[in-house]
Order: sequence, then C-alpha cells, then structure tokens
Amino acid sequence: MPRSITVTVSGATGQQGGALARLLLGRGHRVRALTRRPGSRPARDLRDLGADVYEADLADGDAVQEATEGADSFFLMATPYEAGLEAEIRQACAAAEAAKVAEVKHLVYSSVASADQRTGIPHFDSKREVEIYIQKLGVPYTIVGPVFFMENLLGPMFSDGLRGGTLSMPLPPDRPLQVIAVEDIARFVCLAMERPTEFQGRRIDIAADALTGPEMAKAIAATGRTVGYVQAPLDSVRSWSADLARMWEWFDQVGYRVDIEKLWGYPEVGWHDFREWARRQDWSIVDQAGAEQPSA
Repeated sequence: MPRSITVTVSGATGQQGGALARLLLGRGHRVRALTRRPGSRPARDLRDLGADVYEADLADGDAVQEATEGADSFFLMATPYEAGLEAEIRQACAAAEAAKVAEVKHLVYSSVASADQRTGIPHFDSKREVEIYIQKLGVPYTIVGPVFFMENLLGPMFSDGLRGGTLSMPLPPDRPLQVIAVEDIARFVCLAMERPTEFQGRRIDIAADALTGPEMAKAIAATGRTVGYVQAPLDSVRSWSADLARMWEWFDQVGYRVDIEKLWGYPEVGWHDFREWARRQDWSIVDQAGAEQPSA
C-alpha cells in the first residue's frame, strides 16, 4: 500500500466523489469530504467510514480554502445540471483558486473526454473553460476526462425503456460508444493521486470499453432481463435538451477516441468491461424507479 495522503473530495456525496471517497478511505487515506448537505445519509455514511465532513459550496472560497489547507490532493468536479453552465464554470474556477491559495499540492479535475476537441457540446465546452483556467493557474494539476458512464443506463434517461424491455439511444445500431464505470474513474483518479509525479501536468481521457447499442442490450439481457435495442429519434432528445441532442449527434458523427488498449496498461485500475459491469448490477433498480413514480 502507498503512504497515506490527505485528500479533499468535492461532490463527496455524489456519484464520482462518493466512489472516490470510499475508495480512498478503504486504502487507508485521510478524506475531507465536501458537501452542501452534511446531515444527509451519504454524508453520515462517509463520516462513519472515517471521513471528515465539511459543509462547503464550491463558490465559497473561504470554506474550500479551509478544507484544502495542507491537503496532498484536491478532487474537483462541478456539474451544470443544478444551476447551469455559467454557474458550473464560476464555481469550479473559484474552488480551484481557493485550493491554490491553500497551497494544495495536487489538484485533480474531473472533466469530460474530448472537451479539448472543440465539440460544440455546451456541457463539454464549459468544462474546457475550467480546464484552461486550471492550466493557467499555476497549481500542480491533472485533468481526467471520462467518457459516457455505464451507470447512466441505471438512471432516468433509460429506466422507462428498460422496464419495457427496450434499450433506446439516438445512435445507429452499428455505432459503438465508449463507456466507463464510475468505479474505474475513482480508481484511476486514486492512482494519479498516489503517484502525483507521474501524472501532474497531464490531461488524460479515460474509457474502459466500446460497444454498440445492440451489444449493450445483449449484455443486459444476459443478466436475466428481456432487452432489445431500438434507435431513438434525435428529435425526441432535442425537444427537451438541445445540449444533450448535440452530444448524441456528436457521438454519431465523431465520437470519443480514447486509446483503451493503452489505458489497460494500468492494470492497477482493474478496468471493467461492460459485460462484467452489467453482471454486477442490480437491474431491479429500474423496476423500483418505476414503482416509485406516482400514477396519473
């Protein structure tokens, strides 16, 4: 095991931050968990595992500075899905600046793969703005860009279809999509934090597998569900989000181009291919999500 380090984790009660915080604690590291809801169940669970929980909003420079003071690493991520793209940029840049003032030794920013490729996807471009800010800030950094999360298939975008036996995406059936498990993101970030000299100053896109929609449906069906693939019309996405419609359009026209074989040269991560990941999931979650919805 590597020497113990102190890591401040933003979004510690969310998907990425929570996975990283639990992994770090399991490996004997000290975790300062940032959350706006210190009384929430996820925050209490982290506290029970040994984390120090800090109440902090990323836009609150003083709170972030206090939480990152003396830390070896700071995991920074922000989302546009609560207050919008401008707020995401503002909050992430403010947090990075606060970490610099606190003289954090290593800032690891979670962006998105291909954000540096002028995709024209709004929530990719917002992360690129943060990347540029961090690169010019003068703090030791690593930028990690994950591709499409495997866990997205357990969320509301796909749960209705899966309950009805259909995996539906606005991609042709022969178009592969690069994907990654959240656990793999956490493990790669942890590796970068434990070996900072090797990873500082680098921007690294990460993926673990690439499959077509029908191949994903087949892997899910192998867990005992009846699932087939249907290509959804792009206009059905555009009707409620131009941002996501542009993302799916780009997936079809260009797509992620991560060198997966090269990444598997880091066996410490324990990368999960999609079929293995699907076997490990509790797919009854999508049924429960439907049961929790109020009837009309």
